[in-house]
Amino acid sequence: MPSSAPRKRIRKSPADRRAEIVDAAASVALTEGLECVTLRRIGERLTVRPGLISHYFPAVDDLVAEAFGSAASAELDTLLPADRPDGTPTGHLARLLAHATGEAYDDISRLWINARHLSRYRPALRDGVGEQEAAWRGRLAGLLREGAERGEFRTGDPYVTAIQILVVLDGLGAHANTETGNRPPAVTGMAVTTAERELGLPAGTLTRPGDSSDRPRGDDQDGAPTRPA
Repeated sequence: MPSSAPRKRIRKSPADRRAEIVDAAASVALTEGLECVTLRRIGERLTVRPGLISHYFPAVDDLVAEAFGSAASAELDTLLPADRPDGTPTGHLARLLAHATGEAYDDISRLWINARHLSRYRPALRDGVGEQEAAWRGRLAGLLREGAERGEFRTGDPYVTAIQILVVLDGLGAHANTETGNRPPAVTGMAVTTAERELGLPAGTLTRPGDSSDRPRGDDQDGAPTRPA
């Protein structure tokens, strides 16, 4: 006869519980929006009382900021890993541009729009957005600098060129909430053409198929990126 005794709950360490809360909040932020990151909503998702969430995050704005930071950091680490043992700067840049504007990243594009809007009213989120923007600029500038040192790119200022590319990517991502199917190729390919022009690359260099080492981590066999859990 099966026992009816309730199963003993495993008590998680404070660090594990906090990480679990942030992961759940990041998932809600991506799929529902930062406005939906509330103590009640995260408590429901984790089947715990809201009071447990508030124990780790007395101010919900701090949880909102961490949720955004977690999701944005995962995007950066997937699209442009800090550790790039294989491939070339040209291949890594081509990979970034191919996937940063793909439909698989519409959710994160919406999240950036959401975060930038709400950051007007939430100081913690404003700081988080600033940190993530700086991380993107720094990592892309580092890749461009490496490419220039290896003779693959020609740029007078890798940092400025990185900002130029990111501005175009942000502009394309700003349309994630609207219909994008009727955009002409000249528009959808603006990030690539901007990068090729500013880096002194022949047209088409950043759209040629790369080897498997240049594919995003977690790609399926068709080359479509899978979002980090």
